[in-house]
Amino acid sequence: MHINRRHFLASASAGLAAASLPLSARGADSANKEALREKYARLDAILEKPVLRRELFTSPVIIETVELLRYQNNFLCRVRSKDGAVGYSASNNSPMMSVWPVQVNRLQDFFLGKDARDLESVMEEAYVHQSNYKMQSLALWVPMATIEFAILDLLGRIAGLPLGLLISDRIYNPTVKVYRANGERDNSAEEVLANLIRDVEASEAKALKLKLGGRMSHVEYPAGRSEKLIPMVRAHFGDKMVCMADANGSYDVAEAIKFGQLLQEYKFAFFEEPVPFDWYEETKAVADAVDIPLAGGEQESSMHAFRWLIANDALDIVQADMYYFGGLIRSMKVARMAHAMGKTHVPHISSGLGYLYMVHFVSAIPNAGEFHEFKGLTNPASLPYTCATSTLTTEGGFVTVPTGPGSGIEIDPDFIKKHVALKRDRGPVAE
Repeated sequence: MHINRRHFLASASAGLAAASLPLSARGADSANKEALREKYARLDAILEKPVLRRELFTSPVIIETVELLRYQNNFLCRVRSKDGAVGYSASNNSPMMSVWPVQVNRLQDFFLGKDARDLESVMEEAYVHQSNYKMQSLALWVPMATIEFAILDLLGRIAGLPLGLLISDRIYNPTVKVYRANGERDNSAEEVLANLIRDVEASEAKALKLKLGGRMSHVEYPAGRSEKLIPMVRAHFGDKMVCMADANGSYDVAEAIKFGQLLQEYKFAFFEEPVPFDWYEETKAVADAVDIPLAGGEQESSMHAFRWLIANDALDIVQADMYYFGGLIRSMKVARMAHAMGKTHVPHISSGLGYLYMVHFVSAIPNAGEFHEFKGLTNPASLPYTCATSTLTTEGGFVTVPTGPGSGIEIDPDFIKKHVALKRDRGPVAE
């Protein structure tokens, strides 16, 4: 899985250097700016291309109802068309506990009466409707993704196609190789290693990811845990195990470079979020100083920011989250930009059915990373479903992507009946 970020830079820089030898420093800078403008122009052309395969549907699919259903701390979205088709999605319950009024009060009604075939443009319009863009980030994009997933499920059922074939004309990855991630930070290095061994054995994964630092520049506890853990993991699992590390923004540039070099010494495959996620220039500074591939983007909510990160070679591996970034369509645009610049996409995965939407997305992109995170449902009883075409569990380190229509699963009807549709507060909505 090792990606040599310098290979691309070296070849590009060599050509640029040869072309600019006679130039003054000012001329070289001008040439660099022109090269960047050309990158942006290429990425902008990609962003203009539609994602949803509208040609699959010859007749309008008019959305009649959009409902957010709640049972205890569980949220489902149900969409119906005027022709009686139904689609469901499962939300990311953790943020939805706080932001569900955004979906109910500000978003759902906007989709009513719209043609589901125009989902891509309708979502763009909903972004600016009633100044919804002011809620950019999880408050807006988790509800938007929840609606999008349900509409895509509806469209997939109408077309008889899985989600991946609604956003791509072919399936690139019918199975997905998984890695197991360990989210512990306050445990000793020995405890983390023991839990990684357990999780890797249970999933038969051939790759793993561990956490470094204290998260978002907080002090690490126990002190020195990360420096100790990195060589311990490599020593136990050996060189055949693909190892990755995620700092979740734990470091400043100098510390990030230090850890990047340490990870490189122990042959780790990538280094995720070395500095806080919105430190774009600092991310690039780390990328320019180390050879280990840098990954990031799980918290990113701006398409324009991804454009900058990709064009300026601040990331080698982009990680848009299906929920946090607003769904499969927007994430596909990021994957396309990354692909154009020779980069891979390893989507971040959040809770609920995030792993289901993730494997559908990975199935549809040519530049997927070799391994992808797998969590599954920590409590299957919290969302009972059946899937006729996949166990949706790891088998030999792989998960089979469902091939049934839509999401490919059927949520237990009795479980759905326990839910209540949340009602809109009909008071005024501020612009």
